[in-house]
Amino acid sequence: MPISSAVIAERQTEAEQYVRSVYDKVVRRDPNEVEFHQAVKEILESLVPVLARHPHYIQHGILERLVEPERMITFRVPWMNDAGEVKVNRGFRVQFNSAIGPYKGGLRFHPSVNLSIIKFLGFEQILKNALTGQPIGGGKGGSDFDPKGKSDAEVMRFTQSFMTELYKYIGPDTDVPAGDIGVGAREIGYMFGQYKRIRGGYEAGVLTGKGIGYGGSLARKEATGYGCVYFAVEMLKSRGLSFQDSTVVVSGSGNVSIYAIEKAQQLGATVVACSDSNGYIYDPNGIHLPTVKRLKEVERKRISEYVTEHPGATFTEGCEGIWSIQCDIALPCATQNEIDEDAARTLVAGGTIAVSEGANMPSTLEAIDVFHKAKVLFGPAKAANAGGVAVSALEMAQNNMRLSWTFEEVDAKLQAIMRSIYNESLRAAQAHGDPDNLLMGANIAGFMKVADSMIVQGVI
Repeated sequence: MPISSAVIAERQTEAEQYVRSVYDKVVRRDPNEVEFHQAVKEILESLVPVLARHPHYIQHGILERLVEPERMITFRVPWMNDAGEVKVNRGFRVQFNSAIGPYKGGLRFHPSVNLSIIKFLGFEQILKNALTGQPIGGGKGGSDFDPKGKSDAEVMRFTQSFMTELYKYIGPDTDVPAGDIGVGAREIGYMFGQYKRIRGGYEAGVLTGKGIGYGGSLARKEATGYGCVYFAVEMLKSRGLSFQDSTVVVSGSGNVSIYAIEKAQQLGATVVACSDSNGYIYDPNGIHLPTVKRLKEVERKRISEYVTEHPGATFTEGCEGIWSIQCDIALPCATQNEIDEDAARTLVAGGTIAVSEGANMPSTLEAIDVFHKAKVLFGPAKAANAGGVAVSALEMAQNNMRLSWTFEEVDAKLQAIMRSIYNESLRAAQAHGDPDNLLMGANIAGFMKVADSMIVQGVI
């Protein structure tokens, strides 16, 4: 029997009030966690249509449970630098939700890391992991340690101390960390070695992003950047467009950025800019990726060194101006909130037709609103950058089966997963009245998977 418009309006109002009450409680409990508030606000507001249509989610108190982590761990990380001085950092692991599988999420080593950052990342990870279709829950961790400028020996001493505490809370069927900003192959290797040393056994599935020689997966390091581009491909197809002959700007020059550049170039695009925390380079002839890879992955130098080898390129201090470069496609792959409302308006004015987020929450809520109003194709981070965690789950599967897939096999699975994420997000957006809003669609699709699992498992 059709539901009357009056009942629909009443349910809409109830859902809005419920969302507002949950959000207000989050802010009251943790008033200083602004990044976490932003993530909660963005997700909860987009869930109003599904809550209005399915009020049993309200009756089961799903949102109150979803916004509260199952477990939060903070700990001291003492270590000694090369000068013999004792340093102390703070370590975090937030195990947010295990309704559909073991906690899964990266470790971030950066001076900006605090509990708010880790909670926002872990909260996003719940829905992102659900979208992959893999049996993994949401978690995140890290430290305010800065690996930049540290020797290999200092990084090893820090990561060994970090793992000496963290190992108590992780395991292949409990919580499986991976890398994030500041945590690459070097850091993962040191942590895996320390975990193995403490545990006295070889548990390959406890960390992902491992080296190929000791349980890692081919295509893992490429996965987040490639996946970001694969998601953009699906968006562009909806308008009969492609990367071929397009101009692309990619922020960042770390792992995600490098492989987003690589895949975009393989698809026929000209990538004209990338950046690091000091500033950005612009090369109208197209970024020479081998130079960027050598500077950032091998020599660990600043991106400004690029211009000494490529006279046609320019370097500009500060990162904000990168979005003033005219482009067809923007791939923000650096950090959270790097595109604000003004930057979004600049991109729209410059003719940008698509934005696919490779970083976690790189666009502010105001920026996203600008993109939606301008009908810019917008791939939200929880969908567009899910390729990394998707292949991490494939790495876990290979570890469990004691086998390795080829690069081509993993890449084919990644493409299929990103296509599925796009289609699920699109279907959910269409079903709830806003077919152009992939952010809402991704949130609803991921939420329903997690919420339904939470309900059948009881009040836990």
